[in-house]
Amino acid sequence: MTTRRTFVATLGAAALAAPSVARAQTVKWKMVTSWPKRLPGPGMSAERIAERVRALSAGRIDITVYAAGEIVPAFGVLDAVGNGVADVGHTAAFYWQGKMPAAPFFTTVPFGLTPGEHVAWIDAGGGQGLWDALYAPFGVKPFMGGNTGVCMGGWFRRRIESLADVRGLKLRSLGLGGEIYRRLGATPQTTPPAEILVALQSGVIDGAEFVGPGSDIALGLYRVAPFYYYPGFNKPNGTGECIITRKIWEPLAADLKAIVAHACAAEANFALAEMERLDAEALAALTTQHQVTLAAFPEDLIAAARKQAGDVLGEVAGRDAMSAKVHASYTAFAKRTAPWSRVSIAAVLGARGA
Repeated sequence: MTTRRTFVATLGAAALAAPSVARAQTVKWKMVTSWPKRLPGPGMSAERIAERVRALSAGRIDITVYAAGEIVPAFGVLDAVGNGVADVGHTAAFYWQGKMPAAPFFTTVPFGLTPGEHVAWIDAGGGQGLWDALYAPFGVKPFMGGNTGVCMGGWFRRRIESLADVRGLKLRSLGLGGEIYRRLGATPQTTPPAEILVALQSGVIDGAEFVGPGSDIALGLYRVAPFYYYPGFNKPNGTGECIITRKIWEPLAADLKAIVAHACAAEANFALAEMERLDAEALAALTTQHQVTLAAFPEDLIAAARKQAGDVLGEVAGRDAMSAKVHASYTAFAKRTAPWSRVSIAAVLGARGA
């Protein structure tokens, strides 16, 4: 017969055991990033993914976010996650073009897909499957994990009035856009985001592209390079990626996989909305409060860059079989969507006069 004393003792033992059970169900992940801490845009996307995963999993997955340089350098994220130094990474695919020639297609391509078109390619046009296959040899699973939207052409210390003015310039420009600048006579530099301002101040670089006004203003680039150019032909989209080591991803419970995937998808959607707001507000502040000169690239520069873009993309396709597959899928999707984009977004913007 169970006595009251026995019942109370049993209940007490269960209560003491419960916290240790909860602790056993909680896993702690380290997320390394390519961004300065809480940078508007990509830095905040990393933070929000961690917060969503924690909330949706009821604390079963607890992610700590580390800025670039706290554990690994900005451009060391892929290796860190693939090798298990970190569990998760938040970064951008075009940083890895030296390892995977086709990687830039999953961030942005010069004169390529807009944000909406890019999302359609990844989610509904076969892009995600190619992305998974491309990254599998590096031990990571990729997701869209944010987007900085349409990017600007960049910041320059002096005016760019013709194609000749970019020749000889040292420009912070990554991905395939950097290769186009090289062919136009500039010298592209792979400066980490946190070091761009110092590089401009010291004269190591003459200009720099990062993303758009909402993130750029936080880096203070306008203090040294007051000429801000558009359009961002080199980066018409700005997908950020969340990568997870496959050693953790593959054995993860199905419900937790769904939570991580949902958290990344929610951030990819929210980030685009937030960046539209931040970019509009920051552009107004830059031009009215900080005396930034906003200008369009000269037509001869755009025409020359567009001509080079076709050659650059074709060369990427010839690097290996996987690059050929990615290139073929991307360009075919762009051709299918272009007629619709002309009579939808382009036409609407033209009709409203803005």
